[in-house]
Amino acid sequence: MAKPPLSMKPTGWFQVAWSDQVDVGAVHAMKYFGEEMVAWRSESGQVTVMNAYCEHLGAHLGFGGHVVGEVIQCPFHGWQWNAEGRNVRIPYQDRPNRGRRMRTYPVTERNEAIYIWHDIEGREPFFDAPDVFASFNDGSSAADYYAQQRLFREGLELHPQYVLENGVDFAHFKFVHQTPIVPVFTRHDFAAPISYVDFTITFEGDDQQSIDDVRSGVEAINGGLGIAVTKSWGMIDNRTISAVTPVDESTSDVRFMVYIGRTPGKDSPRAAQRASEFGDEVIRQFTQDIHIWSHQRYSDPPALATAEYEGFTAIRKWAMQFYPDGLGGSTADLASGGGAANPTSRRKADTV
Repeated sequence: MAKPPLSMKPTGWFQVAWSDQVDVGAVHAMKYFGEEMVAWRSESGQVTVMNAYCEHLGAHLGFGGHVVGEVIQCPFHGWQWNAEGRNVRIPYQDRPNRGRRMRTYPVTERNEAIYIWHDIEGREPFFDAPDVFASFNDGSSAADYYAQQRLFREGLELHPQYVLENGVDFAHFKFVHQTPIVPVFTRHDFAAPISYVDFTITFEGDDQQSIDDVRSGVEAINGGLGIAVTKSWGMIDNRTISAVTPVDESTSDVRFMVYIGRTPGKDSPRAAQRASEFGDEVIRQFTQDIHIWSHQRYSDPPALATAEYEGFTAIRKWAMQFYPDGLGGSTADLASGGGAANPTSRRKADTV
């Protein structure tokens, strides 16, 4: 697999599991950002994510390690490690090893998902992971929606930024999804690490329709490059979460979650079935996007139509803050003469 030109170790919140994959007492093995990791849930319900190899002799805690109260125990020699990655017990010695520590990651859990904060410089989180309900400040909660529907695709050759750029791409609906939607963007706010993109939905051929006449649209909140949440209003009330997490230098895991709104007074089995079918359709359309992304090459600078210029240049400029060098390439690549070019030597995006 070819290494993408963008660093696969950006800063931000990234999903590593669903909450129901890590029950109390469970140890869940995984690999992200080139690191073997484990997620485990203590007796009190706290989730910890840490690098997987025991600092004693390197046993993988995901293969036989088990939770004992509020710590995880290594399967090899019984060394116990707490949620801060510190050794708290060596069963055949009267004191722990205070000099070694396992790397742990800041964790947040919301919307039935487990997210970690990743930053190769070790900085603490400087923004919150968005919540598909609370972040829209409209009083909604999961109780107003049917059960979450999910998609999970592993090890795809794509970058998280490809998915985020889809949020400003008005032209793909007709060609990827075969729908006559023509979004009209009403908000592009890329002033902070959490960005906002809103658009109303018009349809091809409705040239006389004014924004005041539009009765449906989408509000999107991007929490860095790893998480995007959307609220759709008008036709069928739904919320979505897309989460893309780099696995290694070439691939990412993609998760997509959908909530379909309940209609008060019409919560029948038939209504639930229709909601499920609509959720399946939302997921189907997302898989159409995945097919494009997983075969895409990052074009820099892109050849843009005039109408695309504002959105794409804004989101690409915003995205650079999440990379180790602030340019999109990795620090190691730059040191060796590869990676992203100096910004003063970059050509502007070509428009036609």
